[in-house]
Order: sequence, then C-alpha cells, then structure tokens
Amino acid sequence: MRCFADCDGVTRRDFLKVGSLSTFGLTLGGLLRREAAGEVQSAKARSAIVVWLGGGPPHLDTFDMKPDAPAEIRGEFAPIDTNVTGLRICEHLPRLARCADKLAVLNGVSHNVAGHELGTTYLSTGSRPVPSLEYPGYGAVVSKELSGAADLPHFVAIPNTPQKAGYLGVRYAPLATNATPQAGQPFNVRGISLGDGLTVGQFEKRQKLLDRVDTAFRELESKSALIDGLDRFDQEAFAVISSPRAREAFDTSREPPEAAASFGAHRFGQSCLLAVRLIEAGVRFATVTYGGWDTHSNNFRKCKQELLPQLDEGLSAMLNSLDARGLLDSTLVFVTGEFGRTPKINARAGRDHWPRAFSALMAGGGVRGGQVLGASDAEGMGPAAEPILPEQAAASFYHALGIDFRKEYHTHTGRPVMIVRDGSLIPSLFG
Repeated sequence: MRCFADCDGVTRRDFLKVGSLSTFGLTLGGLLRREAAGEVQSAKARSAIVVWLGGGPPHLDTFDMKPDAPAEIRGEFAPIDTNVTGLRICEHLPRLARCADKLAVLNGVSHNVAGHELGTTYLSTGSRPVPSLEYPGYGAVVSKELSGAADLPHFVAIPNTPQKAGYLGVRYAPLATNATPQAGQPFNVRGISLGDGLTVGQFEKRQKLLDRVDTAFRELESKSALIDGLDRFDQEAFAVISSPRAREAFDTSREPPEAAASFGAHRFGQSCLLAVRLIEAGVRFATVTYGGWDTHSNNFRKCKQELLPQLDEGLSAMLNSLDARGLLDSTLVFVTGEFGRTPKINARAGRDHWPRAFSALMAGGGVRGGQVLGASDAEGMGPAAEPILPEQAAASFYHALGIDFRKEYHTHTGRPVMIVRDGSLIPSLFG
C-alpha cells in the first residue's frame, strides 16, 4: 500500500493475550489495543462517513475556482458546469459534476492553524486544539452517543484515521483496517477474516482459555479505565470475528462486478466501496483516508494525473451508490482536509499551506444538495464575508445525526467540556 507523508515531519496480561492469539494467526484484539492505547433535531442521519483528504487539497483547483484571477493564482485548470445551474467545479471532476445536486459545497471555510498536526486535530474534532486536553474525534462521539449492533464495530477507519478517542477513553477508539481492499479480491482484515483454517469454534475455545488466565489479574485491574476499554475491544473482536454479517460486510469481493467497477480499481475507490458496504450492514461511522494532498511542488501534475481523477471516481460512486441503496438520506457524508493551499502558485509549481480559506463538502443526512454555502474573495485569499468555521462544520455534523453539540461531557478529572464549545449551525445547510 502506498504511504503518504506530509511535510511536517506491553504489560504481562497483554503479552499473554497477544501471544496466545498470534499462535492462531488471530490478532484483532491486540491490534485494537495498539491502535487505541446548537440545537437538536429529529435526526435524518443514522450513520456517517468522513472522507479525510490528508495534506490539504487546493481549493482553487477543486471547488472554489477563480478563472478571472491572474494566472499565478487561477492555475492551469478550467471550471466546468455541473448538473446544478451556476455551480461550477474543476474540469478534472466530471463525475462529481454530474451528481452535484447531491452536494453542498462549503467555500470560505477558515481558521488560522497552518500546521498539519494541529490543523488535522481541529478539523477532526471541531474544537481548536489546546495543549491541556485531547478532544475526541467525530467517530468517538458518534460511538458514545448512538447505539449500534453488537456484532458490528461502531467506528471503522479505512485504512486508518487521525481521529482519536481523546478524553472519552480507549473504549471509543476506532477499529482500523490497516489495509485497503483490492478490486475483485476478498478483503482479509486481520482478526476479522479467519485464516489458516481456523474455525469460530476453535477461537471460542481459545477465548475461554484466555478468560481463565485473565481471572488472575482481575483484582489488580478492577479500577482501571484502560483495562475497561481493552476488555471492550476483546468483546468487540470476538463479536466481529464470529459474525457472518460482519465478515460479509468487509468482503468487497461479494459486491456485484458492475457496481464495484464504478468505484474504480484504485485503493481510494475500493475504500469508498468498503465504507458503503459497512454502512449498509449497519456500521454507524466509517472514515476513508485519502492522503497525498500536500502539494508544495508539482501541484497540477499530481492533481491531474492521480489525486483528482481518483477522488472524482471514488466519491461520486460513494454518493451514487448510497443513493441507489436508499441510504443517502440516512447517511451524512463529510469531505474535508485540514486546510487549503495558497492562492499564489510558488516557484515549484506548487501551492503551500493556507488555512484562511478552503473548501469542504457535505451530502446526505438531511443536507440540501445542489448549493454553495460561503464564499472566498476574488483571489481565494480569505472569506468574502462571514467565514464558515470548523466549529460550525462540527456542530452541523452532529445536528444531522441528532446529537446535541452543546452536550457536556466530563474528563477523567471531572472537568466539564462541551462536545463543540463554540458551535453553531451553518445557515441554510439543511433542507
């Protein structure tokens, strides 16, 4: 699997359990441990997908084009019409242009955090990062607030996610696949698919043995929030691995060939297909991470040859597939990166970090598609009027799911913290 980099640069009990599980080639419990160390409306959305464009996509080359700006700003791409009158997007997004009626384009999204790590935290939580507290990401809050099926994970990251459980604790951390599907091949997530001929019955026997070993440590661990979370992961691992519904949902090779082909054979498209299948099966929250947008050099070549065509194919197929399955109205889709990129093109034909104005997308889940909300100025330097803030995006996200974004949680020290402290809804977003 290709990896993308941005410009920023065991206890005795765990040993016993991981060692015993790995004897049988079964590592989900250990995998999970390692990864996881307003207003309220009648919700239209019951589940959500976040598509994370890591690195920061260029707003002027995607959804907020400036064809009348000087050449050093407008860039090499031209806008095209969509199926919504007056809504124009990049020429290298033709499939999304044909389903723009499903999208709300958010332009003039703005903040002032220009580093990848802090910007990512901000856009993954809706809370401005502070050194004294780690806020929970969208998936952790959804997992806490919305119940789900016992035999399905509530929060799946494909293949991983910058979202964290934060002060909510390890029990609300994601199940990360750590791999992406390949077209036409069974998707074998370690610990979900059974390998080497191991049966569920054999796993049940091994689990009973581990339970007996665990009793020796219960006295010491009875007050540990960490162990409580780890125990939940053991239960989740067992429920998922013994669930035919979960294994079917993860197996993208079961998808009809014609439907699967619309997502493309690349990893991003197949990850979008997996997210749709998980939502269809009953998973509450999934993230798809698509990195590589940190285009300080060769922005136009990278966007034209790979980034935009794959985004166009995978995301349009996700929206159309959710719609065809009758799931778009009940599934909120949020597409964003941590910031945009500089309006002025640099000497390396690239664009640099730019949080003052950028674009994001929302669709489904009660969102009114076919509209552009917010705007940047004539050169994409900043908001033309009132900005759309990360807090507003987060508040609107939770609102669509029927979660009160003003609800107050408490940290392990008893500190009261709102889900979104300075949240308010994005005007006109919902139909």
